[in-house]
Amino acid sequence: MSTATADRPSARTRLLEAATTLFYSEGIHAVGVDRIIEHASVTRATLYKQFAGKEGLVLAYLEGEDAQLRALFAEAATASDDPGILLDLVVGGIADDVRLRHTRGCPFINAAAEYPEEGPVRRLIDEHRSWFRTTLADLAGAAGLVRPREVAASLVLLRDAALVGGYLDGPGLVTPDFARTAHEVIRAHRPDQQSQQPHERHAPRDTPPPIRQSAENPRNHAESGYIRARSNPTTPGTLG
Repeated sequence: MSTATADRPSARTRLLEAATTLFYSEGIHAVGVDRIIEHASVTRATLYKQFAGKEGLVLAYLEGEDAQLRALFAEAATASDDPGILLDLVVGGIADDVRLRHTRGCPFINAAAEYPEEGPVRRLIDEHRSWFRTTLADLAGAAGLVRPREVAASLVLLRDAALVGGYLDGPGLVTPDFARTAHEVIRAHRPDQQSQQPHERHAPRDTPPPIRQSAENPRNHAESGYIRARSNPTTPGTLG
C-alpha cells in the first residue's frame, strides 16, 4: 500500500466531508446522491453501506455541526474555569464562527426550512437547540447572572440573527453588533446592575429546563451543560 493511499481519509470521512460542503453551500434537497458520490470518489454501494441512504447522511452532517458547537464550549473551558470569563469567550467564539466558518447562515435553520415536517431531522435539530439553550443557561447561572434562562434565550436569539444577518449583510458588518449586544445582555443581568433597577429587584431567578430526552439519539443527552461538566471530576475541561 502506498503512503498516499494509507494517508487518504476513509470512505465514510470523504462522504461526510463532501455532504457537509455541498449541503451547506447548495442546500440539502438540491444536492443529489450522485453529486455526493462523485465528490467523495466512492461507489453508491459504499454510501448506502455507511449511511443507509441520504437521510442518514443528512443526520450525520447535522451531528457534525452539533459537535462543532460543543467543541466551541469545550475550547473555552480549557482557557478558564471562571464562568463569567467563559461567557465572554463563548460570545467571541460565536462571533468568530459567524465571520469565518458559517458564512451562509445557520446550518440548523437552513435544514429546518427544508424539513418542515416532524421526523428524525427535525428531532435532531430540536435536541441540538435544547442543548445549546440549556448549556447557556447553566453557564449564566454559574456566573451568578440574574434570570439565566432569560440570558440564554437572548443569546440564542442573537446568534440566530447574527448567522442570518452575516449571510445577508456580511459578517464584517454583523459580528461587531452581535458581540456588543451580547455583552450588553450579560452586563444587564449582573446582580450589581439589577440593584439599579428597583422594578426588577424582586424578580425571582429561574432555573434552566431539563434537556429534552430522546430515545432515538441519547448521545445528545449525555451532557447537561456547564453545571454537570464542572461537578463531574471525570469530565474536566468540558462545558457540555
